Amino acid sequence: MTLAIFLMIAIILVGIQTAVPYLVKRTVIFGITVPEMYVNNETLKSFKKKYTLLVSLFSFVALAGYLLWAIFNTPTEEQTVLVGTLIQFGIILLSLSLYFYFHAKTLQLKTKNNWAENLKQVKITDLSVRSQDEMLPWSIYLLPIIITFGVIGYTVLQYDLLPEQIPTHWGINGEADAFTEKTPMSAILMPLTLLMMQLMFLGIHVGTKKSGIKLSATSTSASRMRQLTLRKYSSWLMLLVSFLLTVMFSFFQLQTIHPELFAGATMLATPIIFLIVVLVGTITFAIKVGRSDKHNVVDTKENIADFDDDSHWKGGLIYLNRQDPSIFVEKRFGVGWSLNFGNPIGYFIILLPLLAILVFSFM
Repeated sequence: MTLAIFLMIAIILVGIQTAVPYLVKRTVIFGITVPEMYVNNETLKSFKKKYTLLVSLFSFVALAGYLLWAIFNTPTEEQTVLVGTLIQFGIILLSLSLYFYFHAKTLQLKTKNNWAENLKQVKITDLSVRSQDEMLPWSIYLLPIIITFGVIGYTVLQYDLLPEQIPTHWGINGEADAFTEKTPMSAILMPLTLLMMQLMFLGIHVGTKKSGIKLSATSTSASRMRQLTLRKYSSWLMLLVSFLLTVMFSFFQLQTIHPELFAGATMLATPIIFLIVVLVGTITFAIKVGRSDKHNVVDTKENIADFDDDSHWKGGLIYLNRQDPSIFVEKRFGVGWSLNFGNPIGYFIILLPLLAILVFSFM
């Protein structure tokens, strides 16, 4: 079972990593802004193909070796988990290394051919696009939070039923494998951790909702469609993850209070179902957003280019722009949002909940 789970995660990881160059915004290739007229440049196409081929080949060899090793050596569960985790990190590290290589090659190609020369850089604003935004209202994120407060209250009322050793970690088989002594804080540590995560999701949602909708001057309709799709489905995905985390954490908390209610197959199935639903949701999100600006590009304009903000992107991955009020911006490599490190509000949204979790865990 452990081997199957790690193989499934790794295969999905490989699929996403190999597809990333084809899912990002049309005019951004390996983190570099490319004028619309050069998007289909043959050299750039070859960069994408080479990246995908190399990641696929390495991943196939690594996963095949992992499978054969597990079949012929009958490793322990801990060994299977360790090797599987190392392979996944290896795939990510290789993908990142290849990204930086082709990032440099793309920048070199753009500079050598003076693609931005004689093109007027333009920023555009569409005041009506906000009315088309279908992001969920922030208030709906309060529903999982209310459930968590209910779980905390129930735990306090049932404190005497809790065992003297409170589980703090569950293995892949659904059985608790780490414990801490029973105290008022340790009794509610898990729902408190969940609460901090929910508040972080709420903060991210509010931050993305308030962030600017950036449109392309050369293909306005396609970029509008992508921005609206990204905003809509990212809000749904975050709500889904928040809800699923609430169900899973509440399940384990109730199982600690009433161990006779859930056992065996139920304990094993819960995290697996959570994992499958999250992976399916993530894949669906990536495909929907990735395809949203690839079709019906009918309004491409010549002799102008989108404003080139490459200087604000460090390595095409880290966005730092103190003049941009947006807290989050669309990623340049990947599908989703990236933090604007030039806006201090983003630090509070991400770091405060994480800091609170660390403080709670040591109390």
